[in-house]
Amino acid sequence: MRTIGLEPSFGFGDRTGLATAGHVAAWHAAGSGLVPVFAQQSIREMDRTGRSPDDVLRDAERGLRAAGERPEVSGADADHLKTAADIAVTVAAGFRTFTLDPSDHVPADIERTDAAGLRARLRAHGESERWFEQFRGREVRLDNGTVLRFDDGACARALARLGRAIRHVIDLGAALAAAHDRLGDPRRAFEIEVSVDETATPTTLVEHWIVASLCLEHGLPLIAIAPRLPGAFEKAVDHRGDRATLERAVHDHAAVARALGGHKLSLHSGSDKLSVYGLLATATRGHFHVKTAGTSWLEALRVVARRDPQLFVRIVRFARERYAEARRSYELSADLADVPPPDEVDDARTLEAIYLGDWARVPPGRGFTTPGRQLVHCTYGHVWCDATLGPAVRALLEAEQSLHHELLAEHFTRHLAPLTAALR
Repeated sequence: MRTIGLEPSFGFGDRTGLATAGHVAAWHAAGSGLVPVFAQQSIREMDRTGRSPDDVLRDAERGLRAAGERPEVSGADADHLKTAADIAVTVAAGFRTFTLDPSDHVPADIERTDAAGLRARLRAHGESERWFEQFRGREVRLDNGTVLRFDDGACARALARLGRAIRHVIDLGAALAAAHDRLGDPRRAFEIEVSVDETATPTTLVEHWIVASLCLEHGLPLIAIAPRLPGAFEKAVDHRGDRATLERAVHDHAAVARALGGHKLSLHSGSDKLSVYGLLATATRGHFHVKTAGTSWLEALRVVARRDPQLFVRIVRFARERYAEARRSYELSADLADVPPPDEVDDARTLEAIYLGDWARVPPGRGFTTPGRQLVHCTYGHVWCDATLGPAVRALLEAEQSLHHELLAEHFTRHLAPLTAALR
């Protein structure tokens, strides 16, 4: 496995360990210059599927060899790491890219805090107050004409929200360096992405600048930042929100990244965001990373829907029963009332379309908006680890490898096409 650096790249998350050959087929079909990341998994996903970091890497390597590829073509991204323990197990397994997630250290009430309250927060975390003095009063004109003004209010709000999170990222970066030192192999390069996308409000340009600046100042090998962009980036469906606002934000964040040395913009919850891909690739001038994961699980369920409709009905019923619990850690808007239960659906293909979507009904340049996808998306861990459903799904995917990989190749070719077209 390799580092991915600043080249445009795409993450193919695989929650089952059985999807890599289909991902490789899509990558070849796109004929792209994208660096593929076939080994990508978050700690949360590993916990929910009962897989280890070693499992994720070995399954990806096995799938690559089965597809006639060398493991060295792929990146290996240990995603959404929050603790030093997460660092230790993923370094030991052999991951090369480490996505650090400090969201547990971001207070949720900053928007309701007045100026005096913000300054009190800074004083309570002396390092944030020092950083406030470091950045306040600056003015930066970006190459697209946007001017960043680091006035007291913008700096105080940025550091009251993200100061402790930045310190946590710096500490995790030190833990990464120490863990690699213990390996005794100085040639083994590693790289860092910072995720600040799991916050309640969009990331400001001042916040982006401060986060990236301090990471670089502390020597972190930063290749990407995932900001929280405007609109709804929900799981399993396309972006929803004002297009003009999103376009301005992506162009501005890309300009911030260029001004600080050219780190990439990373799009999390990238699955099915087909309407955003061309914008992302163009605005960043090819300096982007896209992450997907749940959309591959949904294509696995499409195999089930087509080869064992009764099993698919059982999975849908099971998912509906567990949706309220499973949705808590995801940004989702679908409600059970939005989607008919399987007993009210007449035929298997209609049920598939309701819960997985039908490309024939999707306008060009768009992804799915099917609410049923969210119900079966977020319950993947419950299904995969269920003593009856999980083994049944695995057995079917292993028996229907050809269909599984064909569906994945078709699905991801749609994802990659707008990205590679914008790069030409």
